[in-house]
Amino acid sequence: MGFWSVLSGRSKPKQANLDSLFLVPSAAITLETTIGFRPTGDGSVCYRAADGAAAQIVQQEVVELLRSTGDAPDVRVSTDSFGFTWIVIDREPGADVEGLCTGLHAINTGLESQGFGPGLLCTVVGFTDPGGRSLGLVYLYKQGTFYPFAPKGPQQRDNLLEIQVRDALAGELPIEQDLSRWLAIWGAPGL
Repeated sequence: MGFWSVLSGRSKPKQANLDSLFLVPSAAITLETTIGFRPTGDGSVCYRAADGAAAQIVQQEVVELLRSTGDAPDVRVSTDSFGFTWIVIDREPGADVEGLCTGLHAINTGLESQGFGPGLLCTVVGFTDPGGRSLGLVYLYKQGTFYPFAPKGPQQRDNLLEIQVRDALAGELPIEQDLSRWLAIWGAPGL
């Protein structure tokens, strides 16, 4: 941080490291062996879509790119009640997590390269256990870190499971240390 930045109280935001998404397949193995959670095959990218034709064209190009890949996952776009846009990849449960993470990386990179990086919020990879509990590994774009989100019924979280997942993955993923950033993402596609 430079002298002028210190005086003016400004700092540079931490840059996202999208390659961290490629750490998720290894973390998925740890989740399965230690806690019993398996990937659902679903993942999504959340962002605040810009208005205008250019944003719609970029979004459509990203979706078409993913649909044109060899294994062609189901890709859809949805908007939540808060006005955020989600690009969702639905793959078969048990499908390779590497392919899912590659697709999620492509969405983030595609939007970022077209100037929509400031609107990117998070990426979610879904997991479930044999008892039907859901878990999302949430990548915070602006922080470059992950946190677990475990919904437990309507508007309730399984905080104990979230802490258990945090501890299990601490050596594998850059985990968000500030718990106030572990936001609830109720109704997120893929969970």
